[in-house]
Amino acid sequence: MDDLMQSIVAQLSGAPMAQLSSQLGTDSRTTQNAVQAALPLLLGALAKNSAASGGADALASALDRDHDGSILDDIGGFLAGGASSDGAAILGHILGKREPTVEAGIGKATGMQTDQTAQLLQMLAPIVLGYLGRQKRQQGMNAGTLGELLGTQSKQAQSQNPALSALASLLDKDDDGSIVDDLGGMLGSFLSGR
Repeated sequence: MDDLMQSIVAQLSGAPMAQLSSQLGTDSRTTQNAVQAALPLLLGALAKNSAASGGADALASALDRDHDGSILDDIGGFLAGGASSDGAAILGHILGKREPTVEAGIGKATGMQTDQTAQLLQMLAPIVLGYLGRQKRQQGMNAGTLGELLGTQSKQAQSQNPALSALASLLDKDDDGSIVDDLGGMLGSFLSGR
């Protein structure tokens, strides 16, 4: 299977990226950088959750129930609605208590305001799950193969950029200290390496 992140970025190229920029009130380069920082974080968090006991089954059930991929047929229509409560709920499940840290880190790395990164993540999360749902059906994946795919893609992204590996380890920590500066610095190095 193709690289998940590249495939999702391809779905967002052109008019959808311009529409994202318009919704967020940012220029296209800032939006593209933020998308390229956010996607590996979302996919990495999904991989981590899928590796937990029952996580892959829960994700597979959610994809079957709520994310058939039809969102990809009209991304423009979806983006016109801006951030959604569905997106916020998805982020709560995917990122949990690390959501504010991720939002602040992406903002620091890209120059976006935290509310803009929150809005971006809320718009990206349903698209990511829609893409995964469509792939699950088209490839006939079960929960196990879905979890393996996410794990492989996450490891691949981390091997291509060491900043993501360090970032993943930071997001796994349960310390209460702020890691926003470190996160922003790592994402900044990730984006400048592109």
